[in-house]
Amino acid sequence: MFERFTKGARATVTGAVTHAERTGADSVTEEHLLLSLLDQEGSRASFAVAALGLTDRRASLEASLAEARRRGGLTKADTEALAGIGIDVTEIVARVEDAHGEGVLAGDRSTRRWWSARRPFTGGAKSILEKSLRIALGRRDRFIGEEHLLLALTAGPGVVADVLAEHGATYSTVERALYGAGGEGQGQALAG
Repeated sequence: MFERFTKGARATVTGAVTHAERTGADSVTEEHLLLSLLDQEGSRASFAVAALGLTDRRASLEASLAEARRRGGLTKADTEALAGIGIDVTEIVARVEDAHGEGVLAGDRSTRRWWSARRPFTGGAKSILEKSLRIALGRRDRFIGEEHLLLALTAGPGVVADVLAEHGATYSTVERALYGAGGEGQGQALAG
C-alpha cells in the first residue's frame, strides 16, 4: 500500500514517526499522524487545513489532544456518556493523579525502549492508513495523498476525530474544503 502514497503522504507518515520519537512515545498514533499532517505545506490537505482555520488553532488542537490523553484517551462523548450515568471522569482523573502523579493516564512512559530503532504503529494509526486507501479508492484516485489521510482522520470515532470535530473539521467540512460542494459523498461510504 505504501507504494501508492504520494511524496507528501509519505512525508506525513515519516513525520508522524518523528513526532512519536520527539515525544518519547513507544508507538506512532493517530495523533502523531495529525500533527505531522499539520506540519505539511503546499498540498491540497494543507490548504484545506488552513481554510478550516486549523493552522491558526494548532495550539488549541494540541491542548485538546493533551486533555484527551490526560483522560486516558476518552473522547468528550465518552466522558459525557459516563457523566450521564453518574461517573465524573474529571474527578477520577484527579484522584488517580493525586495517587500516582500527573499525566499517569496519558500513557507516557519514562522507561522508553531506547534500543528500539523503530516505533510500531498502533492499531488506530494502521486503521487510518487503511481508511485512507479505501477513501482514495472510493474517489477513484490512483494514489493516496495527504488529503486522503486527513479525511481518514475525520472518518471514524476516536479522540482525533472528536478533537477535529470540536474545531469544525468533520468529514463533510473537510471534504467540502478539499473538493468543493460537488465532491461530497464519493468516499464517505468506504470511509467507515
